[in-house]
Amino acid sequence: MLLLFDIDGTLTSGGPARTAFAHALERTFGAAGPVFDHDFSGKTDPLITRELLTAAGLPPGDIDAGLPRFCQCYVTELEARIAAHPVTVLPGARSLIEELAGRGDIFLCLVTGNLEGGARVKLRSAGLWDHFPVGAFGSDHEDRNELPAIALRRAAAHWGRPFHGEETVVVGDTPLDVACGRAVGAATVAVATGQYSLAELEAAGADRVLPGFADVAAALKAILSPRLP
Repeated sequence: MLLLFDIDGTLTSGGPARTAFAHALERTFGAAGPVFDHDFSGKTDPLITRELLTAAGLPPGDIDAGLPRFCQCYVTELEARIAAHPVTVLPGARSLIEELAGRGDIFLCLVTGNLEGGARVKLRSAGLWDHFPVGAFGSDHEDRNELPAIALRRAAAHWGRPFHGEETVVVGDTPLDVACGRAVGAATVAVATGQYSLAELEAAGADRVLPGFADVAAALKAILSPRLP
């Protein structure tokens, strides 16, 4: 079974990402838009950047031209701040990932809107990066729904065997995580550890919803058998 995990709001919370984002936007574009009020949940970093700069009045061509430099700058800003403001591993998440990583029939992968460099900085800070040998990231595509297919291809190349949607589970905390899983026919497990409630995640179509990972045994059961009644 291939498990595709989101990061922010699913495995971790907090950290300096929004501040790093603001500084990188100002350094690259001279504008940050409504960065401290904007909804980042479930979106890719390039899409967030586009939304913020569009709100600030920048034309699409200028945004496209500056995105590569912004991405480099953001990761640098994040690295400079993460030691003083580390991310917090959500309750039960570390035990859950360690339990899954120890199983020979489970393959762990990331599907996240974070840039790959940003994901690495956050999960290294949390001590979880080494559990995820491959992933698909916001730096791969602005549209989150494209990421699971990329993750499946990378997982196949890494482990030397094909993976298909029906043997894949996407684990996240937003309706956008649920939608991206459904885009490849994967089962979806949603946790109400971000800004969305259990009812909202159920309404989004998640196969299983959990209040979080604090009950590791319940989380394992839901993730390993997401489509059972």
